[in-house]
Amino acid sequence: MKTKKKGLNTICTHVGELEDSLFKGAVSPLYMSTSYAFEDVDIKRYPRYFNTPNQMALSQKIAALEHAEEAMIFGSGMAAISTALLAFLQVGDHVVLQRMLYGGTYHLITEQFEKFGIEYTFIDGSDPGSFKKAIRPTTRVVYIETPSNPLLTITDIKAFADIARENNIVSMIDNTFASPVNQNPIDLGIDVVIHSATKYMGGHSDILAGAVACSASHMERIFNLAKNLGGSLSDYTVWLLERSIKTMGIRVKAQNENAQKLAEWLNRHPDIRKVYYPGLEHHPDHEIAKKQMHGFGGMMSFELQEQIDASLFQKSLKLIKSSMSLAGVESTVLSPTQTSHALLSPEEREKQGIRDGLIRFSVGIEEVQDLMDDIEQAMRAVRKKGVTAHSH
Repeated sequence: MKTKKKGLNTICTHVGELEDSLFKGAVSPLYMSTSYAFEDVDIKRYPRYFNTPNQMALSQKIAALEHAEEAMIFGSGMAAISTALLAFLQVGDHVVLQRMLYGGTYHLITEQFEKFGIEYTFIDGSDPGSFKKAIRPTTRVVYIETPSNPLLTITDIKAFADIARENNIVSMIDNTFASPVNQNPIDLGIDVVIHSATKYMGGHSDILAGAVACSASHMERIFNLAKNLGGSLSDYTVWLLERSIKTMGIRVKAQNENAQKLAEWLNRHPDIRKVYYPGLEHHPDHEIAKKQMHGFGGMMSFELQEQIDASLFQKSLKLIKSSMSLAGVESTVLSPTQTSHALLSPEEREKQGIRDGLIRFSVGIEEVQDLMDDIEQAMRAVRKKGVTAHSH
C-alpha cells in the first residue's frame, strides 16, 4: 500500500529529524565531531564526504521537499552550482544556458569555462525553440533559472525538460527565487534542482549554504566531484539550517501574500515606471507562472520614474533595509547594477534589460501597510530633496 505523502509544513518540521535518544529532546541533537570511528561501523563518516549525522539528516529533508531521491548540501549556492555543472561537463562538452541568470553564475561560466575547454551558448529563456536550435552533438547540459534574477522572467520548465530528455541532455534549474514551497521542478521533468539555501531555506539572513536535489544516479556523479572540491558545510550551520527550514512553509506563504499586495499597489503608483512580478496579470509570463508555480514568490523588481533618484530613494527608506542578499524575514532592496549583476559589463546588463534605476525588492513578513508607508515616506523625501536642489 502506498504511503500517503506528508504535507509541506509537516515535511519542513519533521522529515530528516535526528532523534535525541539520550535525553529525548524535542529538536535534533547537534553532532560537532569532525572525526568518527572507522572500525565496525556501517558508514565511515567524514565531513568532507557530506555524511555526518546532521548533514545526512538535513539532506533527507531537502530531498523530501523537492520530491527528489537524494539531496546534498554545500557551503554556498555557488559551490552547489559549480559542482553540479562540472560534474556533468568536461573538455569538449557544450552547455546551453538561459541568458537571464544570477550574476555569479554568469560570471562563473564566462570567466572559468574556457579554462576547462567547455563551450557554452546563452539563449533567450522565454523561447524553448531557441534551446532546440542551440543544441549540438556535444551538448550535455541545459541550465535555466526561473523566476530569474532580477527581472523575474519565467521559463517554461516542462518545455525545457522535455527537449532535454528527448536529446539525452541533463536539465538543471536554479530554483532559489521560487523555493520548494512555490515550485517543484522535478515533478515537471527537471533532472537536477539547485538552491542557494542562504535564501528562503535559511530565511533569516544568517546562514550561507547551497543545496542540490536529484536522482540517486545523478547524485553519485555530483558526490564524486564534490568530495574532491571540498565545498561541504559545517555541522553547526547544518543544524541552524535544519531549524530554519521548519518555518519555511509559513514564512514563504506570508511573503507570497505580501508581495502580491505590494506589486499591485506599486503597479498603480505614479512614481513607479514598471513592476516586474509574475503574480501581476500583465506580466508577460503570468500564465506560465500560474501553470508551474504554487505561489508567485516574495521577490519582485521595479523601476522608478526617471525624476526619482534610485540611490536616494533607497537611502531614504527607514523600515526596509538596503542589503546585499534576499529572502530573509525582513524586507530588503538593492540595485542589481551595484551588487548581484555588478560583474556584468554595462553592455551585457543592457542586453538583459537591467537598467541603473532598477530596484530588486525582497519582500519580508512585516505588515503590508507598514511597508507601503515606508515606501511612501521615502518617495516624499526624495521629491522634497529634488525640489530643494532645483530651488538653489
